Amino acid sequence: MRSLARLARSLAPLTLITALGACSHKSPNGPSPPTGPPRMFLMGFSPIPPKADQATVLPNLEMWTRRADAGIMHIPPPWDSLLAGTRPDSLVLRAVVPIANYYRAKGLRIVITLDVTDGLNRAAEAPALIGAGRSLTEPAVQMLYRRYARAIDSLITPAYLGLAAETNLIRAAASPTLYAAVRQAANDAAADVRARDGAVRLYVSVQVDVAWGALGGGGYAGIATDLADFPFVQVVGLSAYPYLAGFAEPDSVPLDYYERITRGTALPGMLVEGGWTSASVGGVVSDPAKQARWIRRQFALLDSAKAVGVFQLTFADLDTTGLGLPAGSILPLFASIGLVDKDLVPKPALAPWDSAFARPRR
Repeated sequence: MRSLARLARSLAPLTLITALGACSHKSPNGPSPPTGPPRMFLMGFSPIPPKADQATVLPNLEMWTRRADAGIMHIPPPWDSLLAGTRPDSLVLRAVVPIANYYRAKGLRIVITLDVTDGLNRAAEAPALIGAGRSLTEPAVQMLYRRYARAIDSLITPAYLGLAAETNLIRAAASPTLYAAVRQAANDAAADVRARDGAVRLYVSVQVDVAWGALGGGGYAGIATDLADFPFVQVVGLSAYPYLAGFAEPDSVPLDYYERITRGTALPGMLVEGGWTSASVGGVVSDPAKQARWIRRQFALLDSAKAVGVFQLTFADLDTTGLGLPAGSILPLFASIGLVDKDLVPKPALAPWDSAFARPRR
C-alpha cells in the first residue's frame, strides 16, 4: 500500500521516534498477562499514523507496541532518490534504521516487506518510476532495487524480509513483461541477500483472496506458480481482505482460508497485511461489530494454519481528508480497518486482538 508507506515516511521525523526508543515495552495500560491456549504467531502493526499530523505519530506507536511482539514495515523503494544517485545505505540510515531501533527498544521482532510495484494498482509500475520515465524492466533499475534490498538487510537485519508483494495479483493484473521483471528482481535480490546473510527468513506475499478465485470466478487457483517462480521463499506472506472478495460475513470465510494456501508444502504462512473495514464503503456493508467478529474469526484461521505471524498495516483508521487523493483512488476502501479510530479511540475489534495477544506464545 504505497500511499500509506509514503504517509508514514513523511510524518515521522525519525529522531523523535529514536528518542523514545528507551521506553519500556511493558506498560500497565497494555493487555493482561498471558492466558488461554498458546499461539504460534507473532502479532503487530506498522508505523503508519492515522492523520497528517505530527502529534499522532508517537501516540499511535506507543499504543500499538503495548499489544505487539513484532513490528512490520511495508516499504516501496525510494525510487526518486535512488534514480538521483543517492546511496542506498544513506537512504536506509535516514528513513528506516531509526524505526528499526525504536522497534528493537520495545522488544519487537522486525519484519519488512519491500514492494516494487504500485500497491494500490497492481497492474502498474511504481508511480515514481512512471513519473521519471523509467521501468523495473530495465536492468539498471533492477540493480538499484537489489542494492537497496542489500542495504535493508545489512543495516536492519530483520527477522523476515519480503522481496515482492502480492505476486499472484501482479501476475493476474499486470503485463507479462512487468511480472517477469518483478520475478527477476526478487530472485536476484534474494541471491544477493543470502550471499551475506544466512539467518534472515525470505518471503514474497501472495493475495489470498486472489488465490481463492476472487478474480475471474474461476475457483481455487492456489499459489503453485508463485512457489515455482520464487523458489527462495521460506515463509509465504499472506495478504487478505475478504470483505473485498465477496464475503459479507466474517463467519462465512472458510476455516482453511489461510491453511489451504500452504497445504502440501513445508512452508509456514504469515499474514503480512489484511483486515476488515468497520465502515460501509463502496459496495461493502459493514460496521464495528462485524469487524470485531472478523478479528475473532481470523485468529481461528491463523490457528488452523499454524501461521507464524499476523500483521495489520494500520493500527488506527486513516483520516484521508486533506490528502488530495486522485479520483478513483481505492485508499478509502482501507481507511477504516484500524482497531482504533483516527483519534485513537478503541473500536470493538481491539478487544479480540488483545485477547489473542494475551495468549502465551510458543
